[in-house]
Amino acid sequence: MISRRLLLSVAALSALMALSAAPASAETLKVVASFTVLADVVKQVGGDHVHVTSLVGPNGDPHEFEPSPADAKNLKAAEVTFVSGEGLEGWMDRLITASGYKGKPVTVSEGISTRTMEEDGKTITDPHVWNSPVNVKVWVANIEKALSSADPADAAAFKANAEKYTRKLDELNAYAHSKFDAIADDRRKVLTSHDAFGYFGREYKVSFLAPLGLSTESEASAADVAKLIDQIKSEHVKAYFFENSNDPRLVKQVAKATGAEPGGELYVESLSDAKGPAPTYEKMFRYNVDQLATAMAKSS
Repeated sequence: MISRRLLLSVAALSALMALSAAPASAETLKVVASFTVLADVVKQVGGDHVHVTSLVGPNGDPHEFEPSPADAKNLKAAEVTFVSGEGLEGWMDRLITASGYKGKPVTVSEGISTRTMEEDGKTITDPHVWNSPVNVKVWVANIEKALSSADPADAAAFKANAEKYTRKLDELNAYAHSKFDAIADDRRKVLTSHDAFGYFGREYKVSFLAPLGLSTESEASAADVAKLIDQIKSEHVKAYFFENSNDPRLVKQVAKATGAEPGGELYVESLSDAKGPAPTYEKMFRYNVDQLATAMAKSS
């Protein structure tokens, strides 16, 4: 009778042979992304081959972010780091210096046709490129290239993931057009907390009025607020939205003075937590489109 020990030895040998026959795969890449929206897109392209840490957490403001020692530790350990760029992450250079990180962050917004605006007498590039899925397709191409360079063994997987996600972004763009194209041009106007929907507005011909500029760190003067109130009244803007990542008090003050009705909360530069309505970029974008389209339809 075959002994129990012999059976165990045979089983162990079979397991070792199976492991040796399996194709070798690269280790999971340690990746850092500057904020949640970008982190999710990196996950979509990287799949199981990446472990992504977002420096700014859910519902966090990437403009006013204050890095912690834990953030410095995560950055130093990263094999690849991604930022959106265009002035969004003003704190990143300081964090790189403090952490001792030796790499160079990949700027995923390179190649996007950016928009500029005048703010406090200066011409500023709008960093909120992700609010158009057309721009996120550029992100995806840049992310795929960087991940494939860092992990050539898994380049085919990154390419397949990127192609699949790009098709999803095309679907999101078509979905938004189907919603807004049916609304009269003069009704595509809303009030928001700060000027973060420029690319969304450019793509879908929606006008966003905001008391704050491109950064939530800016402050609106009394004269600017008064001018905005007059504009909202004259253009008959009917709905206002506040944002998950910043203080809603100013936009509520403007809305009260104009009679604009609340349309709800938008996710502009930060995802929600897992239990919220916008835990991924895809869900965030669809949620925002639905909220905005519903409010505009009511005012028509």
